[in-house]
Amino acid sequence: MDQQDSAPGHEFRRRTILKYIGGVAALPILGSAVQAQTAGGEAPNLASLVKEGKLPPVADRIGSEPLVVQPLESTGAYGGELRFGLRGSSDHNNILRMIGPQGLVRWNPTYTEIVPNVARAYDVDPTGRVFTFHLRKGMKWSDGHPFDADDVLFNVEDLLLNAEFAPIQPRYIMGGEAMKVEKVDQSTVRFSFKEPYGDFLAELASPLGQHPVLYAKHYCSQFHPKYNRALQDLVKQNGAGDWQTLFLQKCGDIEIPARWANPERPTLDAWIVKEPYVGAATRVVFVRNPYFWQVDTDGNQLPYVDTVSGAISQDVESLVLAAIGGRIDFGLRHLDPPANRPVLAANREKGDYHFFAATPPGGVDTIFNLNLTHKNPELREVFTHKDFRIALSSALNRVEIIETVLLGEGEPWQHGPFEDHPYFHKRISTQHLEYDEAKANALLDAIGLDKRGGDGMRILPSGKPLKFKIDVIPTFNPEWVDILQLVEQQWAKVGIDIDVNPLERTFFFERTSGSNDHDAAVWTAIQSWVPGQIPQHIVPIHQDSRWGIAWRDWYVSGGEKGEEPPASVRERMKLYDEARGVVDTEKRREIIAKIADIAADEFEVFGLAKAQSTYGIVKNQVKNVPEEIPNTWYCAAPSQALPQTWFWQS
Repeated sequence: MDQQDSAPGHEFRRRTILKYIGGVAALPILGSAVQAQTAGGEAPNLASLVKEGKLPPVADRIGSEPLVVQPLESTGAYGGELRFGLRGSSDHNNILRMIGPQGLVRWNPTYTEIVPNVARAYDVDPTGRVFTFHLRKGMKWSDGHPFDADDVLFNVEDLLLNAEFAPIQPRYIMGGEAMKVEKVDQSTVRFSFKEPYGDFLAELASPLGQHPVLYAKHYCSQFHPKYNRALQDLVKQNGAGDWQTLFLQKCGDIEIPARWANPERPTLDAWIVKEPYVGAATRVVFVRNPYFWQVDTDGNQLPYVDTVSGAISQDVESLVLAAIGGRIDFGLRHLDPPANRPVLAANREKGDYHFFAATPPGGVDTIFNLNLTHKNPELREVFTHKDFRIALSSALNRVEIIETVLLGEGEPWQHGPFEDHPYFHKRISTQHLEYDEAKANALLDAIGLDKRGGDGMRILPSGKPLKFKIDVIPTFNPEWVDILQLVEQQWAKVGIDIDVNPLERTFFFERTSGSNDHDAAVWTAIQSWVPGQIPQHIVPIHQDSRWGIAWRDWYVSGGEKGEEPPASVRERMKLYDEARGVVDTEKRREIIAKIADIAADEFEVFGLAKAQSTYGIVKNQVKNVPEEIPNTWYCAAPSQALPQTWFWQS
């Protein structure tokens, strides 16, 4: 049985973050078949459709082996709408966090253990190379069509491993070779790798690991050339340009708005799109999936809540006003900056909500990435001086920023897991934190930036002013602009001239993660380095490694694109590949520590202050919401807290 842990309270931060040890088979979900035979609880509106003959009985809809979920507090009551807030037209990952990724496996609510999900059970062979997943018999897509091994093969063979569709993702490659997939029978699939892959289950449990079960073959195959000879006609009719673009328009992808834009697309989610997330929309609405394959311990089909909706606001201030006015039932993303807390706290009675804690495992809320693979040779030469980066870090008056912008909450921190975490690395997190203007000036002078213009700003060896932009998304974290304005003043004292460059999210990602056209950028670095979390700030292998995007491109493409990195980066890439394969937990920690040692020596990125335990709000009548939710992208918080079990208490 899938057990939901009780609310973890403040002890969560003292826990070992990961219990999963590769090579150990998961326990099967006990009692599922019995539960399905007695399942009879369902939402009243679905019961009416069954009575009218428009929908099969609930036991037929959920299959014989549904996932049995233990609610946090109690079994719930059906009905109602759960409202959250969206920030603009590019807040699609906030939808993903609320609706939740439904992968083969998932993290438990306390982010401590990987448990079966779409798969009712899994087995890992002793070598750590072969992973067998047992699917749930009788499980169905949201349109009632059966879900089985053929869907997995379609997702893997025709899409994931099809380079014509998209480059093969590193999470599905081990030992330089892509994984192989085998259909054992209609409810069993087997993935195999050339070498041991201890991180594989954790990769599948992350929100980006849903691809093996993301697309329904019976629907999405019509947009694939292998299955539709008349596909070019569809491409032209939809003005798509090519079949790949058409596929994404109709079936979406994990991290794009189109995932939530097509109500016809079948899903495995608890709620399905009714009012889509498109450009002119003022809200997005999801309604209960009548074929959702999870039940509570009393045999009642989940979810309890009828409708989930997200009103689209153009700024965070509007979201705060909506919360105060009682128009948001659950909120975390965008509401949680320290600056919002006083007004939200003062209006708890008016808004009829209370706070819950949102706790990070480590890292910082603001990390500075200079582009070490800059296309401008002169800026690149400056940025790649380690002493230049140390100078900028030393010229940061972190205490002033914490007191002024962060309202005194936090302490100076570079990045990396916290002290009580098993992956804590002292040097990576605490070196070069002291504010020392004299040290910064001396370092900058010593590397040849000793000449200044009439305005006091430093001059490049070519005679041009040393000036660069720092890209930022104000809508993602409004505090960033305030932080950077202080940084601009602090660095000006040592002759470093910067411009704060606010960008819309789509343009930011294209400029900083796609085309590599940025000078520098700030981003969040909530991290713990456990399996499934990409350590992108100590090894450049991800789109958020904005300090080395050309090196990231080289790694991801197997050397065919981008730029070959220096030896220290190549060594870390090699070690990271080794760590991904290791089954033994302690050995994996040792390898990651070696990567962190090298990264500490190189000091490529620097942070501001410890990521803070923040907060979210939830209406007082909404039950089964934990008092504390681990807050990290890699378990798609708050989805790991199982919103499908939340309900309105009358």
